[in-house]
Amino acid sequence: MEEKMKLRPEDFQALEVKEELDAEKIAAPSLTFTQDAWRRLKKNKGAVISLFIILFMIVVAFGSTPFVNRDTLVKSQPQYANLPAKIPGVNINGFNGKAKVGDVWVDKYAQAGVSKDKYFVMGTDYLGRSLAQRIVYGTKISLIVALVATFFDLTIGVTYGIVSGWKGGRTDNVMQRIIEVISSIPSLVIVVLMLVVFKPGIGSIILAIAISSWTTMARMIRAETLQLKSQEYVLAARTLGQSPTKIAWKHLVPNLSSIIIIQTMYTIPTAIFFEAFLSFIGIGISAPETSLGVLLNEGQKNFQFLPYQMWYPAIVLCVLMISFNLLGDGLRDAFDPKTRR
Repeated sequence: MEEKMKLRPEDFQALEVKEELDAEKIAAPSLTFTQDAWRRLKKNKGAVISLFIILFMIVVAFGSTPFVNRDTLVKSQPQYANLPAKIPGVNINGFNGKAKVGDVWVDKYAQAGVSKDKYFVMGTDYLGRSLAQRIVYGTKISLIVALVATFFDLTIGVTYGIVSGWKGGRTDNVMQRIIEVISSIPSLVIVVLMLVVFKPGIGSIILAIAISSWTTMARMIRAETLQLKSQEYVLAARTLGQSPTKIAWKHLVPNLSSIIIIQTMYTIPTAIFFEAFLSFIGIGISAPETSLGVLLNEGQKNFQFLPYQMWYPAIVLCVLMISFNLLGDGLRDAFDPKTRR
């Protein structure tokens, strides 16, 4: 038994251990903060789809300017009034020029004597104007208002917040009290005051946004600046004698970029809804000019008999706002280090 248990030297074989330096290297590639945020954003399908929808709407709205002008939008054509949508090659009731009258589908284009080569993909309004063209132009107006809100957020809000947080002390207290005063005045009241001086229109809306839209951004930037200015790299830069402007541009703004981008994505849909709401209640952009709010106001008057005149601009407005909100949520998850797994 003991002989069977004995192990001979030849029973042992040396194992070849191959030590490779590559095994000690990091498998994943080195990524910058922006590259990592983009990688994380691409995993959010809702945010990516929303991004493409927004880009498509921007291209259509601003790219159609040579084809959609003010004369086309305000010129009435009574012979084409209240025509339903007609899409060539589509034989679906509601999209083939037919409208339901009682229990029967009637070809409104043939009834109005419209030529066969004439069609409107979203129908017409009560004055015979193309609803598709007016929706495209209205979307453009809404995006312009959103861009204006973004401009004031980035210029006034970011600058004001950095200065307030960097200075601190009495300067910070005075600047924050100013923000509280501005925030305590409802935006609707500011617009009404603008109407006393200016005519109803996009100018009054832009001024109202210029006065009140940047306060939220300024507060968030100020709170983050208070934390960043005590960081070692900022203290080192101050010790080396760099100017506050250079420190803000080189150290603070890059570290505040995630907050700026995320807050901007939430500011845009708020501005779009603000413009649509004001135009809907009649104190914003007014007819014959057009915007999504104006189209909703005109469509709700005939909603019982011609619901498409309100449904189409409402769908565009909802898609636009939902897309910006979903993209904002995706950017927040991509830039927030706390959500990293």
